[in-house]
Amino acid sequence: MKAVVYTKRGLPDKLIYRDVEKPCPGDNEVLIKIVAVSANAADFRSMSMGIIPKKRIFGADIAGRVESVGKNIRLFKPGDEVLGDLARYGFGGFAEYAVAPEKALILKPAKISFEEAAALPMAGITALQAMRDKGNIQEGQKVLIAGSGGGVGTFAVQLAKYFGAEVTAVCSSKNVEQTGSLGADHVIDYTKEDFTKSDRRYDLILAVNGNRPLFAYKRILYPDGIYVMIGGGLLQIFKSILFGWLMSFGSKKMCFLTAKSNQKDLEFIAKLVEDGKIRPVIDRRYSLDKTADAIRYLREGHARGKVVINVG
Repeated sequence: MKAVVYTKRGLPDKLIYRDVEKPCPGDNEVLIKIVAVSANAADFRSMSMGIIPKKRIFGADIAGRVESVGKNIRLFKPGDEVLGDLARYGFGGFAEYAVAPEKALILKPAKISFEEAAALPMAGITALQAMRDKGNIQEGQKVLIAGSGGGVGTFAVQLAKYFGAEVTAVCSSKNVEQTGSLGADHVIDYTKEDFTKSDRRYDLILAVNGNRPLFAYKRILYPDGIYVMIGGGLLQIFKSILFGWLMSFGSKKMCFLTAKSNQKDLEFIAKLVEDGKIRPVIDRRYSLDKTADAIRYLREGHARGKVVINVG
């Protein structure tokens, strides 16, 4: 099969499109013929940190058809259309075929395209768990989403509105119109206004790759407000984990989220898309042989939503 393989000798992006051996499913695995896969920051950040999958194939968010199943598989059968997150199971999505345990997958709703399905798992679940689980979002709350233009941010705006919050979103000038179309009540262009110096206060702040000082975010929280940081560089993450804990003494809480994919949450997100409550925003599409270009574009930090790679 064809796959995109990480190798230190691959220039300039260490990703090479080549033939590799097609995987065989174990007794507890499903073999998926991949139709679409989306790229995530987790891919290039893992590369930067030297965290390389055993088979040297990245790609977590997949959508495709079941080719065959192991003898212990009960939830799926050949021909089923599925989607899932392989991040906790060795990645492998940048390829024509991948294997996964059945707990990594759900059935793809018929109304959702393969592209849309591939755009859901990591970004959608991250946004959901950040607001619902860490942020304890409630109807009528004032929510600030800093970084509303990317994959997680576009889902976060829509989910916050679904939960009944008043949403203020922060993005660059090029994303103002898109963010407004997703339902944000107020949109702040950070190139024109420093939202951390405003007199406005929020019950929940979701910082996608938060690049402002923690004290600045804490200042604009209401008493009993919650700040949740998602992603970011290693230094940002370290500061959020260390100093966020120290700054959480008192009524305002500062925390960092590491999302954990599961079937229940993935089915919840997929159902919202199927019912038209939210929608994935897809910025660019690439073919499998252009995966290195997709990762390079995503790494630049200017993606407006998700970047999807069409395989089948």
